[in-house]
This record gives sequence, C-alpha cells and structure tokens, in this order.
Amino acid sequence: MSRIRQQLDVELSLRDLFEARDLAAFAQAAGAGQGNDAPRFIKADRNQPLGLSYAQQRQWFLWQLDPESTAYTIPAALRLSGSLDIAALEHSFSALIARHETLRTTFRQQGEQAVQIIHAPRALTLTVESVPAGQTLEACVEQEMQRPFDLEQGPLLRVRLLNLAADEHVLILTQHHIVSDGWSMPIMVDELVRLYEGYSQGREVLLAELDMQYADYALWQRSWMDAGEQARQLAYWKQQLGDQQPILELPADHPRPVVQSHFGARLALELAPALIVDLKQVARQQGVTLFMLLLASFQTLLHRHSGQPDIRVGVPIANRTRAETEGLIGFFVNTQVLRAEFDLHTTFSELLQQVKHTALQAQAHQELPFEQLVEALQPQRSLSHSPLFQVMFNHQSQASAEVRALPGLQVEALVSESYPAQFDLTLNTAEQNGGLSAALTYATALFERSTIERMAGHWLALLQAICANAGQRIADVPMLDAAEQQQIVREWNATAAQFPSELCLHSLIEAQVLATPNAPALIFADEQLSYTQLNARANQLAHRLREAGVGPDVLVGICVERSLELVIGLLAIIKAGGAYVPLDPDYPEDRLAYMMQDSGIGLLLTQTSLLERLPVQVQSMCLDQDGDWLEGYSTANLVNLSHPQNLAYVIYTSGSTGKPK
Repeated sequence: MSRIRQQLDVELSLRDLFEARDLAAFAQAAGAGQGNDAPRFIKADRNQPLGLSYAQQRQWFLWQLDPESTAYTIPAALRLSGSLDIAALEHSFSALIARHETLRTTFRQQGEQAVQIIHAPRALTLTVESVPAGQTLEACVEQEMQRPFDLEQGPLLRVRLLNLAADEHVLILTQHHIVSDGWSMPIMVDELVRLYEGYSQGREVLLAELDMQYADYALWQRSWMDAGEQARQLAYWKQQLGDQQPILELPADHPRPVVQSHFGARLALELAPALIVDLKQVARQQGVTLFMLLLASFQTLLHRHSGQPDIRVGVPIANRTRAETEGLIGFFVNTQVLRAEFDLHTTFSELLQQVKHTALQAQAHQELPFEQLVEALQPQRSLSHSPLFQVMFNHQSQASAEVRALPGLQVEALVSESYPAQFDLTLNTAEQNGGLSAALTYATALFERSTIERMAGHWLALLQAICANAGQRIADVPMLDAAEQQQIVREWNATAAQFPSELCLHSLIEAQVLATPNAPALIFADEQLSYTQLNARANQLAHRLREAGVGPDVLVGICVERSLELVIGLLAIIKAGGAYVPLDPDYPEDRLAYMMQDSGIGLLLTQTSLLERLPVQVQSMCLDQDGDWLEGYSTANLVNLSHPQNLAYVIYTSGSTGKPK
C-alpha cells in the first residue's frame, strides 16, 4: 500500500483491497481514491535540537523509570564456523553504522524536551574475546544480553566477538528498542551480509542511497499529527474503545506483583501440518486472513479462561506506511488495541466478521501513536500491568530475518533461553515456508509452566473445533482433552463419602455439639452462635413445636429473612420430627398463597415484620418476638422420633414460568 501511495499519490486503505473483487476493481478504487494529503518528508536541520518520535518518547520515559531493565533489549547471537575475515567484519559494521544514523544515536534531556544526539561516524574496532574461565558459552552470551543499556552514553548497538577456536567464533549483537524494531532486523542482516561479501573479497559495496533518516521521520510524524491527523484518528479510537478500560484478569498461579517484573519464559507450540491446512481453508471460506482467524481464536481462548465479555489484545504493526521508511533501521513499530465483544450466543463465524471489521478499521487508523492513545483515554495507571491491554498477539506473515551463508562461513543462530515478558501473556505466530509456528511467552511472576501448557492445549483443541465447525457457539466450543474431561466431570464430582446413614441430620449436629461445644457454628453479620448455643435454642423451639403437634412427616412452613433465626427454625423443625417448607419472603403474595394452600401446612414460623405480607392465615410463631418467649422450655435434646426414611423437607420450584411445583 505504501508503494501505491508513493507511485500514484493516492490514499487507499486495506479495506479497499479486501473489497475489490479483482485487479480491475482495485484499479477502479485507486482511480477514485483521494489524493495523498500527508506532508512531504523534509530533512531535519541537524544543527537544531532533534526531537524524538512518539514511540521513542515512551521508551525514554520507561528507561528513566527503570534504567536497569532489559525488557526492551533486542538480542541476537550467531555461531560463525570457518575462516572469518575480522577486518571485513569490522569494515561491514562501520559502514552499516555510518549508513544508519540510529546506530550512532544517543539521547538526553534538554530542559523539558528529550532530544536525540546523532554522533559522527566512527570506525568500529572488534576486540576478539575468549569465553572467561569457568563460564560456559551460553552463560557468557546470556550475560551480555542481560546487560542494561545507557541511553545517554551509548552505544545502543553493541557488537562482541567471542573466539572459541581458530575457525569458530560467536558474534553477539544487542540493540535497544529505541533505535530498532522487528522490521529493522532483516534490513540489518541483509545489508551486513552484502557488505561482508564485498569487503571479504576486496570489493567496494554500493547500497541504494537512503532518501531520509529516522530523525527526519520523527519530525515528519509530529508535523503530520499536529496538522489534524491526530484528531481524526483519535476520534476513531475513542469511539472504538469507549470510556471503560477493563483489565484482563486471567486465572493466575500467583498474585499480581505491585511492580511488573518482566521476567518471563517461553513455551513453543507444535501445530500439525493437517491443522495448518485446515486453518487456511477456514480463513479462505470465511473471507478473512490467517492473522484474523488466529487473533479471533486467541481472543476466544482469553474469553473462555477469564469469563470476561470484553477482550482487548495488543497487536504490534510495522507502521511503515510510507515507502521512504521501508529501508531504515529504527523504531517505527506501533501498537494497536483490538477489541472483541462476546455474549452467550456469539458464534465463531460471527466473531470472525467482527474481528475482520475491527482489524480493517484499525489498519485505516494505524498511525496514531499508542502513547497518545494512552494519554487521551487516561486509563487507571499502575506499575503492576501495562495500560489498555495486558496480553499481546504478534503474527508475522513472512519469515523473520534468516542469516544467509557468508563466504567461507557456516552461520547458525544461537537460541537464547531468556525471554523477557513485557506483558502477562504473548502469543507469537509466524508463517514460514507454508508452515505455521507458534509460541507463548508468559510472565513467570504470574504463571507456572504447567498452567501455560494447559492453556496451550486448550488453544490447540479450540483450533481443531473451529476447523470442524466454525458456525458453533463460542460457549460450546470444546477445549478440554480426554484427561481433563475425566478429571472435571468424573474425578472432581466423585463426592460419594461414607456417612452414618442410619442417623438423621439433627443427630449428626448433636454429635458435633459434643465434639466441639464452643466452636463457632453459625455466623451472621456481627452475630455468632457456638454449637452449644445453637443446639440449646433449637431444642427449646423444637419442644414448643412438639407441643403444637409437630412430629414425623408433619409439614411446617418457614418464611424468614436470612438471619440466625432462619437456621434455628430449620433445625428445630427437623429435631421435632417435622419437614420444613421454605417460603421466600420476596415471592409475590399469590405465589406464596398457592404454596401454603397446596402444601397444607398448619403451622408457620416467620418474623413480625412479615406477618402483614403473608396472604393465608395459619397458626404462626414469630421467631423474633420480644422477650424470651421460649423460657421454660428445655434446652436438652429431644427424644428422637424420626428415621432416615421420614420426610425432611418439601421445596417448590420458583413458579416463574407458571405455578410452583
């Protein structure tokens, strides 16, 4: 799209591309498109203070907050086997640093403004080092990758060369995110390889001239936003995200730390080739990209695990919408917040269309810096989590930088075991050679590996279910494997336990009175009864009920608000040998009247405040009446008249769809 904008000087959106049925329709859309009204790039005056881009401004703020953090380090380590021309490698890095101003830039605070300082090109000298005695290669590489950057002093590209043998070296590259991003890495690798190929063979290397540098982009970005583009795009995002910014609370193994630690780990996932084929087919059938399908599946997983209906996921985008930026090394990447809303009836197909619409609209409003969105929405800020979203989805539709063979060298990328977690959870997916790789990076301060493994299994099961039937309700999509189903449905529900089946409930309570007489048996608000107190008061009331004719299988109504008296009344009815009929005081009068008449109760336990609301006149006892109205009745246990086969209670349905049953 950036090339079309440059060549035709016309503004088109990704939606135009999606909606065009064929090339002719797209050409027609291009002909009808609006002119490109963005300002032209101009060279920033290097003699004037050079401001930061909005993304750099946030990185500067985060670094000032925690200068020792390595959460925004971009590391790479390469094993070089063969005859290495160190002079050619030095020459290559020197040329690369001279070509890209970001690789020789530092930052400082100048009054109230942060500025970038572009230093003059200098030749890079590599010191060939050995792995320190007593330290493994892996530990040495990890130590370098965990070394913090000083954004004021630099350099922000560090190059170290370790000598393992005469024909074996390890090259360690680390950059700070403030001068680079994921798109920049293939540029750096490609240019470094081309430079080394030439210099190692004694040739000069001519790379295509760069029309602009990152400092020029930073000036252009601020000019364009200030000219009205910020207001236009911000209006969309405010409408899209609304006033409430919910925090996604996934079930975690540990409480959220007061300050985010950024310590993380990574779990690689294996997708079967047949599943990948099916996913691509579903995407074609539904008219969406694989990115949209995977995002919708991830949002579904988060919804099912959290139970929250409003799921927001951060999605990084290259943000190189101008052709002039495509060959630059710099921090262009922006972050969008993509929202999905769920209800009980949402099908996955419906969610896909919702996600498609959201993604295309977001693409048309992608230049608004995330930092400005945060400032405008003013979410509740906390050092314990990132603002606006806590989970990220990062999809690469083309392979990331692969190191090409170098003259006389075999090159192998060393995999780091260090995975900083900038967010609670990040799903990374990448399309490569017709396949699809995936990995989950997670905050170890929140999650155990077993939890993430279980979540990964749920996601893979969810993908299988989607491929089988994309039209099913999201609430019905199966995610559990056979072992989890066995555990949840059968093992956790295997609650059968041995108990004295020849005894009634009140006899078991009386046994507990003997075992723990002073232990709390009942707590309501600021009131409390011990087992002895509860048993004594229930016994007094039970003696009174026996006197009123209550015995085995005699129904006694009880209409009492939640209170100590409610439990005392229920226990007393059972002790007397009767069966209780609960009547909800909040039910309509006609429903209560029907239940009382239908059950044929001759005695009702209630409260003074409820008497006037009860529709049928039967003999009533108010459990909250003034004075000790049960004085004189024994607190001793009653002679038991009941057996387990006697009636214990009669409970009616609510009657919300008809008469209570």
